[in-house]
Amino acid sequence: MTKELSNKVLAIKPSGIRKFFDLVSEMQDVISLGVGEPDFDTPWHVRDEGIYSLEKGRTFYTSNSGLKPLRQEISNYIKRTQNIEYNPNNEIIVTVGGSEAIDIGIKAIVNNGDEVIIPQPSYVSYEPCTVLANAVPVIINLKSENDFRLKPDELINAITDKTKILVLPFPNNPTGSIMEKSDLEAIAEIIIEKDLYVISDEIYSELSYKDKHVSIASLPGMKERTILINGFSKAYAMTGWRLGYACAPAEIIKQMMKIHQYTIMCAPTTSQYAAVEALKNGDEDVKVMRQSYNQRRRFLLNAFKEMNIPCFEPYGAFYVFPCIKEFGMTSEEFATRLLKEERVAAVPGTAFGISGEGHLRISYAYSLDNLKKAMERFKRFIDKLRS
Repeated sequence: MTKELSNKVLAIKPSGIRKFFDLVSEMQDVISLGVGEPDFDTPWHVRDEGIYSLEKGRTFYTSNSGLKPLRQEISNYIKRTQNIEYNPNNEIIVTVGGSEAIDIGIKAIVNNGDEVIIPQPSYVSYEPCTVLANAVPVIINLKSENDFRLKPDELINAITDKTKILVLPFPNNPTGSIMEKSDLEAIAEIIIEKDLYVISDEIYSELSYKDKHVSIASLPGMKERTILINGFSKAYAMTGWRLGYACAPAEIIKQMMKIHQYTIMCAPTTSQYAAVEALKNGDEDVKVMRQSYNQRRRFLLNAFKEMNIPCFEPYGAFYVFPCIKEFGMTSEEFATRLLKEERVAAVPGTAFGISGEGHLRISYAYSLDNLKKAMERFKRFIDKLRS
């Protein structure tokens, strides 16, 4: 073939997370702190419901929008946790992970040339999904001195007459930062005044360690302009089940459904039956996992403090974002040497945007034993650099 492939796709860089994941797979004796995947097994009662659905032959397509009982449980869950009411018939769609919801949410809203504001550091898919939708990503570089929270003046300065969407990625991957209710109220005024849509990625909403997570969709005037995205991968340790969902006004869901119909058909049936059980009876499982993550979080913060490595305190997700600027290397150089010399894998902060330079993302979705061994190796590495 002599004809070129898509220039737009060719220009997109592969995920920086997967790059280090692939390097780790080729090495021995590596402690990997790079992948954001719970080390817990999916709770047995949830797995059992999936197995039971297979035994009963429930292996057919569901409706495009997902099983009605699942959409009802999602509605119940959002009402119970955020006091927001979504109609399960036309305001909820079940997707293949939260990533699909992000993709079709952006595509359902933007026209060619519309601008999508993306605070970074943040999850790797927002920017390429925007580009693939023929929209223009506008990056806000969040600051460590603000604990990587989005500030009103940063938002105002990024808005133009072409701005259509603000992506709100909190609790944040990779920083672990959160937006409290007062933070959200301050930017909600701007969003309403400028008539923007919001894609609120709340996949880590259950993993908050300070106060209860607040969704921006719960604030006055925000539900009608917000796509609330969540899923089962992080809170319920269901990454491989590939199941997420979006809640939004009926007209937005209707447009998202068209894309979903033609590209996906429906989310995995077995996963949907398991998810019903997770939402009905999984609160205690989430509580136990959250407590364990919080213990690991505190351990890492203390370890970095003892090593005199600056690291603001994250109150969400399961990541820390320590600063390694002291050593005069780029994040990628530091992470590469740490991997090769001490067999510890962390993700360079620049995998999540240029504002991540000088930082590493370290996941604590791993056992405390592994974290202790990794910190021993990390200390040995920086001691050599400092000597």
